[in-house]
Amino acid sequence: MTAAKTNERPGTRAQVKNVGMSATKARVVLNLIRDKSIDEASDLLTYTEREAAAVIGKLLDSAVANAEHNDQIDPETLFVSACYADEGRTMYRWRPRARGRATRIRKRTCHITLIVSPMSADMLAVEQAKREAIPGSRAARRRGQEAADRAARVAASQDDDEEIVDTTADAVEVADDAETTEAPITDTDTTEETETTESVEDEGIVDTTVEATTEDAADDTDEEEK
Repeated sequence: MTAAKTNERPGTRAQVKNVGMSATKARVVLNLIRDKSIDEASDLLTYTEREAAAVIGKLLDSAVANAEHNDQIDPETLFVSACYADEGRTMYRWRPRARGRATRIRKRTCHITLIVSPMSADMLAVEQAKREAIPGSRAARRRGQEAADRAARVAASQDDDEEIVDTTADAVEVADDAETTEAPITDTDTTEETETTESVEDEGIVDTTVEATTEDAADDTDEEEK
């Protein structure tokens, strides 16, 4: 099976031309980051003391930005699928030597191309496990932050439940106190009304009895006079 041509490889690319170094020197650094994830490649370039590492680091950032903004790909899922350096033009200079001679100087340049692509499901699972296994890594911090946020949400939910229970208990106690306070007042009013009614009825009976007695006495007086 024929491999894909250089300009037909899938993925998001970034390229820098006419870099002031030889392709051989650039290839030494490119071999370090090939088939590596973006985080791992960035770490390797950060701690590589070669001059090409600074140029390739900027090129890697450009490729990731192209993938994120142009192709809407999550940078966390990218890896360096291809990277290569081609020879550019050579500038010829000369240096004076002994006995009037001159030595040729070749100032070489190169064109560096870097391609990033999304990782497969298997590669992504392996990379996620590796990230979480590193203490203090971004994935580990994110996982710890997610756990902390989850614990905070659970605690807040428990506090809300406790407040609801306390509010309900307070409402029940207030209702009980209200019933206890209102009950004697109602009984007292009813008792007073009953006593008042009974007293009125008693007074009415007494008045009726007095009137009847008075009428009987008047009748007896009339009969005696007759």
